[in-house]
Amino acid sequence: MKISDILTEQTILTGLDGRTKDDIINTLVDLIGELPRVIDKEKVRTAIFDREKIMSTGVGNGFAIPHGKTDAVSDVVAAFAVTAKPVDYQSLDEKPVRLVFLLVGKDSMVGPHIKLLSRISRLMNKEEFREKLLRAPTSHDVLEAFRHEEENYLEM
Repeated sequence: MKISDILTEQTILTGLDGRTKDDIINTLVDLIGELPRVIDKEKVRTAIFDREKIMSTGVGNGFAIPHGKTDAVSDVVAAFAVTAKPVDYQSLDEKPVRLVFLLVGKDSMVGPHIKLLSRISRLMNKEEFREKLLRAPTSHDVLEAFRHEEENYLEM
């Protein structure tokens, strides 16, 4: 499964004006909450925040990947945001975050969930790609950047 297959222009935000980690997560959960694959938006929210309590999903290099598994979705759903300003996310490297990828998987689909987390992490480890996302003015441009990066650099 490709990242560009689970993201849409409607689930990507650029210039997100979130001031806190909770603001950003809540905005992204609200964004996916209307998707047909989301059965219960509040259960999704709970799954994400429960996972966040275990350990911050701010993984470093200005990137966070809040994620969770729940029976409140019928299939994998995702959202992505570029924040307008750096946000304190209690990241592992203690640096603020501007790129946030929300991933929610179905409880019974552990394998695909882990593969997607790995794929997202590999892409986001590339500084040039992160810079491209930070400069992308629209959700269309962000989605195209993901498509291009997956076509050229990832084994499918």
